[in-house]
Amino acid sequence: MTDKLEQYRRADAPLPATNRLWPLYGAGFENFGVDGKPITVPMPEYSPDELLVRHDACGHCFSDIKVIYAGQNHPRIHRNMRERPVVLGHEVSITVVGVGEALRDQYQVGDRFIIQADIFYKGKNCSYGYEIDGGLSEYTVIDQRVLNGDHGNYLIPIHEAGTGYAEAALTEPWACVIAAYQLRYRTAPRANGTMWIIGAEHAKPMYTFSQGFDEAAHPTKLRLTNVPAPFALWLRERAARLGIPVEDVPELPDPATVETDDAPVSPAEVTGGSGKGVDDIILLGADPALIERASPNLASYGIMALIDDAPMPRKIKLDVGRIHYNRWLYVGGASTDIAKAYSDTPARSTLEPGGRAWFVGAGGPMGRMHVQAAIQSEASPTVIVCTDVSDVRLDDLCTSFSAEAQSKGVEFICLNPMNKEAYAKGLALFKESGFDDIIILAPVTPVIADAATYLAQQGVMNIFAGVPRGKFADIDLSDAYLKQTRVIGHSASTIENMRFMLDQAETGQLSPNRSVAAIGSLEAAYDGLKAVDETRFPGKIVIYPHIKPLPLTALADLKDVLPTVAAKLKDGREWTTEAEAELLRVMLP
Repeated sequence: MTDKLEQYRRADAPLPATNRLWPLYGAGFENFGVDGKPITVPMPEYSPDELLVRHDACGHCFSDIKVIYAGQNHPRIHRNMRERPVVLGHEVSITVVGVGEALRDQYQVGDRFIIQADIFYKGKNCSYGYEIDGGLSEYTVIDQRVLNGDHGNYLIPIHEAGTGYAEAALTEPWACVIAAYQLRYRTAPRANGTMWIIGAEHAKPMYTFSQGFDEAAHPTKLRLTNVPAPFALWLRERAARLGIPVEDVPELPDPATVETDDAPVSPAEVTGGSGKGVDDIILLGADPALIERASPNLASYGIMALIDDAPMPRKIKLDVGRIHYNRWLYVGGASTDIAKAYSDTPARSTLEPGGRAWFVGAGGPMGRMHVQAAIQSEASPTVIVCTDVSDVRLDDLCTSFSAEAQSKGVEFICLNPMNKEAYAKGLALFKESGFDDIIILAPVTPVIADAATYLAQQGVMNIFAGVPRGKFADIDLSDAYLKQTRVIGHSASTIENMRFMLDQAETGQLSPNRSVAAIGSLEAAYDGLKAVDETRFPGKIVIYPHIKPLPLTALADLKDVLPTVAAKLKDGREWTTEAEAELLRVMLP
């Protein structure tokens, strides 16, 4: 008799007439599915230039929870969800089961892929699991938005036959982790962009540009507000020679009246485009009120340069949500050469080799990935501090990684803020020296504000957690020019990040399987998403849409439910491709 798993892998069996999926009809878990269950619909039809694909594994993500709570108000949703429900699931591995006639020279049944979920087509964001039906379904259609999008083909082929389905699906969140350390920022004012120069009361009379405002590169629009007369004259003369129109802006607009850009930003647009807002705001003399008033005018990927040499009288209410989603950056310097504020200390996203790194909120699924990546890096930190409010998650993290960290000579410290005395004592060791890198994995603004006080000279705080736009943390931005600290953020990935991560997985350099904490069938998706919302598991939840009904099951509990699968876990606790193969042999219909 043919092995069920081998037949499943070939994907050449007759297809069913129906497709099961989880529809989301609007905001709230009450609108997920029908009576808390998936529905059955006809098998989707596909045209000559489309593919029919099978979802083999789908990871749950906290981004799914954001869609559930926001419904049609989510910035990636552009339709009436009651009439056209959303099918979530962007962490997927797929197999082609049907090929349109026009694509038969490019694809064949059995081809396997992962998907770069952040899809742009003709300038519009139509992400997988948002606009395009995602992995919480058995089957879906891949159309030209995916195959011929703005950045090319968003399908990435799986090359190794032995690559597991969960292993492949989890390259998506892993790619986001890897991408967080590959962020690039401009080191000069944006050429052909919009620049706004604002003078504070204590601005010096004269400044200059050693680059970025000359024949080689310059803005195409210039706004001036309260710029000291000698420098304003210099700017106007230079602008006239370069053909730059100058607009005098007597007062900054009220922040409440500024139209900001809340649309998703393509992660491939590293150096950005103007869109709504100003590309570069240069503040001559750092003033808290001016920073807060001017900041909402920044475009996506916009930079504010603070030029001063004295500390500000108070902290800034910083929109950390837009640092994350819109990639705002604050740089600074004491030199009257404005260009040096950009170029002298470029924003670094890689972890400082041999440095001190603090992972805030490290016990969750994404935090574990960051910690694993840091330990396994060729140039790892020498000190890694992990904090989390859950002893269960923190203990599991330490069990998983402390021995590996110590074998590499990395001091590995785990602290729970709820254990106040031990937490204060542990962090006191770093109050004076500070951290070279602080990775924020908990979207809590008071936590972000407190963590920022521990930044070392030229330290970087990376806001990886998706803090909503319009959420503010009190940050001392004097450090941007006195200590050359940088606050950066983002958590999406590019096609190149996905390819890189898949290669890392297929060559055994990083194991996404170590991130799995629980599994279930398609029926378990509701419970799985509730578990993500309630942070019940220390790792990822993976749904297998085609297996027989299996409740959401922690790996530790498999011994009581599927003992032959549990027997193939690594060290009795880590998911493996062998455990997955046994699961499919036992649980495929």
